[in-house]
Amino acid sequence: MKNKLLLSLSALAIAMFVLSGCAKVPQVEIDNATAAIESARTAQADVYVPEVFAALQDSMNVATESIEAKKSKLFKSYKKEKAQLVNVVALGEDAKAKTEQRINELKAEIQQTLTDIATIVAENKDLVSKAPKGKGGSTVLMAIKGEIATIETTAAEVSAAVGTENFITTLDKAKAVKEQAMNINNELKAVIEKYTKK
Repeated sequence: MKNKLLLSLSALAIAMFVLSGCAKVPQVEIDNATAAIESARTAQADVYVPEVFAALQDSMNVATESIEAKKSKLFKSYKKEKAQLVNVVALGEDAKAKTEQRINELKAEIQQTLTDIATIVAENKDLVSKAPKGKGGSTVLMAIKGEIATIETTAAEVSAAVGTENFITTLDKAKAVKEQAMNINNELKAVIEKYTKK
């Protein structure tokens, strides 16, 4: 009787150990983590915060590699991997928030650059009216006026493009236009300063 009780308790303990060791792959957590990565990609985290998105993908890779390594084992537990996958979901939300923040920063920088361009263009127009019109000067000033008009047109195009293309690309275009405007500004100031010294 004592042996039967001991034998049945041993059998029960072995059965519980086997059942606990044969854990199922945490498919729900895998699906949630995959959805979080896709959601971050849709928000363009890979474009605006690539280092954050890369860390997100790395975390997912670590978890999936660990799961794959454990699949072949007789006794397995996915507790650690479940926690990693839950962390991937949290990282996905963080990536989306950081993407939104970066986009807002870029929008503000674009608007500031466009404001700077408008200020520089207005100053350039004023400088053109003060520039010397001596021998050959009128022709040069006409060319500069044409460049200023082109800058105004391009700045308007950049302003219209905000939100229709990658904000990084729009900012790069705005910075290029600002640089053109500044070059004209510096050129006009140098000519006027040289003329007034004479």
